Amino acid sequence: MTAAIEVVRNARARRARLSVDSATGRVRLVLPPRAPLKKALAWAEEKAGWIAEQRARLPQAQPFAPGGMIPFGDGALTIVWDPAAPRTVKQDGERLLCGGPLDGLPRRIAAWLKREALRVLSSETAEFAARAGVTVSKVAIGDPKTRWGSCASSGTIRYSWRLILMPDYVRRSTVAHEVAHRLHMDHSARFYRVLELLDERDPDESRRWLRANGAALHWVGRES
Repeated sequence: MTAAIEVVRNARARRARLSVDSATGRVRLVLPPRAPLKKALAWAEEKAGWIAEQRARLPQAQPFAPGGMIPFGDGALTIVWDPAAPRTVKQDGERLLCGGPLDGLPRRIAAWLKREALRVLSSETAEFAARAGVTVSKVAIGDPKTRWGSCASSGTIRYSWRLILMPDYVRRSTVAHEVAHRLHMDHSARFYRVLELLDERDPDESRRWLRANGAALHWVGRES
């Protein structure tokens, strides 16, 4: 089991700490800078039962496969595959029509979702930026595991493409949050006053949804 453990040295750690990342399933062992590694790994081995329990509680993988369902905004899309159809992925109501070879299907669906995420998030960022009276120099997407969005002092806002899988109000709340950082690059009281003006609902609603459901979104499109 030790080979599967990611060891992290942290100057602020006062003791060994073991965790299972809900977004990736990785086992992480955080240690103080000078803690003996051999002793810490032996301790982690003793926690094999606890690790197995935590892994059993992880969200189920949701691969992109024919007949599968993908959460999408306020609804869901069912993957409909026809090998004789064009490779171009198209949305038809609540169906996602896909053609071409089966072995490339997951990649094509992921690419379509990312393009759709960039399109929607770019539009909504421009909308909220206009409300706030700020500029955004660039909107980009990625697949970070620890945050849903980030705003740089340069004016670039980056989002997780998985925001497109969330209910609309949660996604838009995240956009409002990042745009508010164009006025205040911190989480001060001034920042939250701006956020309350921009957000269309109570930001706490979105935070509660993310705490309860966010980890599962990292398993969408995963084989295992």
